[in-house]
Formats: sequence, C-alpha cells, structure tokens
Amino acid sequence: MHRPTLLFLFSATLVAQQPLFRVVDLDVGARERVEFSDGKSATVKLLSTSETRDRVRSAIRDARVEVEINGARATLSCGNYRLPVAVGGVQADCAVTKAYYQDSNADHWALVKDARLRLWPAGSPYMPPGSFVYPVRQRWFATRTQMGNEPTYVDDGESIGSRRIYYHAGLDIGGAEGLVDVVAATDGLVVGVGTEILDKEKNNASLDRQYNDTIWVLDERGWYQRYTHLFSFDPSVKLGGRVQMGQKIGTLGKEGGSGGWSHLHYEILSRQASGRLGTLEGYAFLWEAYQRQYKPHLIAVARPHQAVLVEEKVLLDGSRSYSDSRIERFAWTFTDGGKASGPRVERTYSQPGTYSEILKITDDRGGTDYDFETVNVLDPQHPEQTPPSIQAAYWPTTGIVPGASVTFKARTFGTRDGQETWSFGDGGTASTKSDGNAVPRAKDGFAITTHVFQRPGDYIVRVERANRLGQKAIAHLFVRVGGSE
Repeated sequence: MHRPTLLFLFSATLVAQQPLFRVVDLDVGARERVEFSDGKSATVKLLSTSETRDRVRSAIRDARVEVEINGARATLSCGNYRLPVAVGGVQADCAVTKAYYQDSNADHWALVKDARLRLWPAGSPYMPPGSFVYPVRQRWFATRTQMGNEPTYVDDGESIGSRRIYYHAGLDIGGAEGLVDVVAATDGLVVGVGTEILDKEKNNASLDRQYNDTIWVLDERGWYQRYTHLFSFDPSVKLGGRVQMGQKIGTLGKEGGSGGWSHLHYEILSRQASGRLGTLEGYAFLWEAYQRQYKPHLIAVARPHQAVLVEEKVLLDGSRSYSDSRIERFAWTFTDGGKASGPRVERTYSQPGTYSEILKITDDRGGTDYDFETVNVLDPQHPEQTPPSIQAAYWPTTGIVPGASVTFKARTFGTRDGQETWSFGDGGTASTKSDGNAVPRAKDGFAITTHVFQRPGDYIVRVERANRLGQKAIAHLFVRVGGSE
C-alpha cells in the first residue's frame, strides 16, 4: 500500500545523474562535436568500418572502426572484452557496428547508424567512484563467460553452416548454480520481479518478462539493470521497493532461456540516440568495479573464444591481460601438452573438439594469474558432427583454505555418451555424469563432486568428456588455495 509514495520519492530523486561518457552514433563520413560534463569538448569523425568473419559460419569475430578524434586517428575493435583506449586526448571505445545486424537474430542495440562510439574525458574513470559494484560475489573469470558481441557458444551453440547468430548483448557471467550470490550493481527502484512489472512500466516492451527468472532495477540515471536466469530471488526484493548497491538480490542459476548453462545475464538498457531503449555495453564497468573492490594485481585475459575448422590457423591472444606493474612472461600450455611463450601465438588443430588452452601470466614481482582460451574446432568434412562442449564451475572461488571442501559442478552439452572425468591438479581425480543438457532447466542437470586441497597453492583443474566419435569437450578452472587473490 506504500508503492505510490515510493514511486513519488523515487521520481523526485530521479535527477539526471550524468554518466561520465558521451555516446555518439555516426554514419561513415559524419563528424560530431561532444561536450563533456567537465566543460571540455571533443570532435569525432567516423572514417570507416570493417570486420573479420570466421570460416565456420561467417560470424563476426572482430568488428573495427577507424576514427579521427581531435585530429588523431585510431582503429578501435568493438566489444569482445575490449576496454576504452586513449586517442586524441580522450578515451574512446566502440560498442557495436551495423555489420552485426546483417546476420543477427535480434536488434539488441537500437542502432540506426553505422557505428556507436563512446568518449570519456582523458584520465576519467568509466563510472564515478561509489556508483557501481561487481554484481556477483566470486572471482573474475571464475568460469566461462559470453560478453558484448561474442557469438554465443557455451551451450553447444556453434555448428557449421549459415544461420542467424546471437551476438551476445549484455554480459553473461558463469558460475556455480544455486551457490553464487547476485548483488545489485547500483541503487535503484525494483520495477520488475519475475513476470510482475510495475504498472507504469507495463507498456515497456523492452522489459522481457517471458520467464519467471528476472529482476529489473531502474537506477538514478534512468538505466534499466537486468538480472536474469536467477536460481532464486532474495526475500528482501519487493516490486516497487528499493535496493541498495551491493545488496543481495538473488542467487545465480540457469532458469528461463539460459540454454542450460548456469550464469547471470547482466544487461543495462538505456535510451539511445534512436529514441529507443537498447543495450549499453557494460564490460568496462564490470572490469573497473571488480578492480575497485578486489584490487587484483594482475588479471589474465584469454578471451573471447574462437571457432575454427580442422587445420585452420588460429591466433591465441592474451595481450589484453592486465598488471598494475609489468607482465614479464606469457606462457601457454596446450591441450596436447605443447607449450609456447608470448602474448600471441598461432596454432592449428588436426582433430575436432572443444579445446581449453591455458594462459599463465607472471609479473615482475613473481605474481601469477591464469585464464583459458576456448577453441571450438569443427570438421568441414562432417558438418553434421558438432563436437560437445562443457561448462565447469566451482564454489567458493575466493578465500579457500587448505582442508576445506570445494564444490565442483559440470554439465556437458552435445553428447550423452560417457561421463565427465576430473583431475584436480594435486593428484586427485573424480568422475561424474551430467544429463547432457537433455532438459535445459532440469534441477539435477549439473553433475556435482567435491574436493579438498590439502596444501596452499595454485591448482589447474581439468574436466573432460568425449562423444562416441572420440571428440572431446575440455574445460579448465583456476583454483587458488591460501594466499592472496
């Protein structure tokens, strides 16, 4: 009975809390002048757009724009785990280009021109301090992800052939189903819980309420924050109520249209230049929020995943890794036991499968971090045979001490043959058998095992499962026991 009062109070405080960046939608050849909140300005011109597509299904793997900002030229790659770069005395990135509309299954971005650029003042944070937090309570890249413009792949989503492609809008953060807390990234008003929407939002077609798995929060910038595939909602979250930044709102799961893999789909919708609500690329916000909260000294980045044909050359790229000091070594360990060094290495595969290649980075203080590049390898001679894939996750992902039990979960996609075999990096092994994603939202779809690490250290956990043709799905997890994160 207090909702009208809450709505009035929220409307009164819905001030234009201006973001630090400016969004510019441009056609090739067009120029625009933007004014920043600090009184400075910049002039940006879109010179050209281009893209690189894979041979598997002609999906865009890298879209690029050539821009001129304050007279300085630069080429920016769009989305796909890229952060803003310095050019022309400002910071800039590209969220999306019109090329993604040529074979996409939906219009997520509300883009009507050739490209969407964003500009920040030089040295500016991506979001104001104290205004945004990382929306899950777990370590960065704890398992697989699908983020802005990456073709979906986790749930056996890639096969040879020409068809409509879901270039992921929003940010999919994988995790262990039913165990990972989801928190509010910002303060805001709860405008949707499950299939229930506030009366004033019922004509807002952008607020998808097909499944009973989503919480929508409207923040003070007028942005709609979407939290989807929730295993459960926290009882404190009420339609028409308020949530505070960092407050638990639910538990990560695989409900709704998740495809059967466990993750949080976090997405921001904001009013675009077209006048419609569209996705606001948020990877940089997550990156910055995680660094502010957890202060990691280094982060290995070997993403996005890749899809190639047998014997096709592929470039593995760890160059977007981060250190607050200096990265001295990039070391790769391949599925077949081979090794290589350097931020970028080339490789070919003679057998189809889902590979997980290990990247280890070491900084000048001896600190280390790991990430894993997923490579989906398909056989053009047998396009009907799609190799299986696998999602593995664990909990807890931080604060693990020797002697404590760690829960591991896995689900294989694309085959029901065989079983998952685990090796925990300390000599321990296990076997499980998930359901092969027979029923995507099945409560017991993920297989579960536990393991106790007796000594502190860094452990690379491997899980794999093969189909009847011997094509393997392989996944790795990085588990740190004791020591600092």
